[in-house]
Amino acid sequence: MLIAGAQTVYAVRGAMDELALNAAMDRYACGDARAFTELHRALSARLLAYLARMCGSETLAGDLAQETFLRMHRARSTFARGGAVTPWAYAIARNVYVDHARAQKHRSTERLPSDPGAEPPDARGADAEAVAIATETARAVERVLARLPASQREAFILIRYEGLSVQDAAAILGTTGTAVKLRAFRAYEALRAALEELKGQPEAEPGEGRGAEKRAGERGGGPAAARPERSDRRGKGQPGVRGGADGE
Repeated sequence: MLIAGAQTVYAVRGAMDELALNAAMDRYACGDARAFTELHRALSARLLAYLARMCGSETLAGDLAQETFLRMHRARSTFARGGAVTPWAYAIARNVYVDHARAQKHRSTERLPSDPGAEPPDARGADAEAVAIATETARAVERVLARLPASQREAFILIRYEGLSVQDAAAILGTTGTAVKLRAFRAYEALRAALEELKGQPEAEPGEGRGAEKRAGERGGGPAAARPERSDRRGKGQPGVRGGADGE
């Protein structure tokens, strides 16, 4: 009951935010330059995050986001009064990214999306092993997303990361809701399989290296073969020789 209530509150709040965006866009389309500040404040972080996931670089995403808002400005007079701003803005951002990708298609498509300027997780005060696992998991997700067909990657990012509805994602991608669901599901299955494979990779035993060394020594090729022969004398004053070894 509490969960259902929370979902209802979230949905109502999202609808109110969208209504405010639509009103700001209507004012902006009519020439109210101050309304652009509201639009930018509400959309900039979301569009930047979306573009960063698509292109793999926060620096490049910043440039693409600027181009997105520039195109929104140029197209403001063509915006349908009373229309939905969020899918319209995402559609423009997607077109900006697609145009950039086409211009750069001569570059290797095997390059994985990773932001060279991104800082690794802060391990201070945290469990180092947990941080390492989280980092490797994030990299695995990036690798899988990079190898997915563009249609699946876009659908998954819009729904899973951006939190858009299936209907809005379909409008952005220019397809049907059924197609979006199928693409997102296939992307999810690919990610799930990759993470299961990562989870199932065997880990080296802590003492495996020492055990191998010991076994090699027992075959006569390692440190175990270099042990000094036991002396008949107890050698109480001789360093490195334990007294009473025969009785232990």
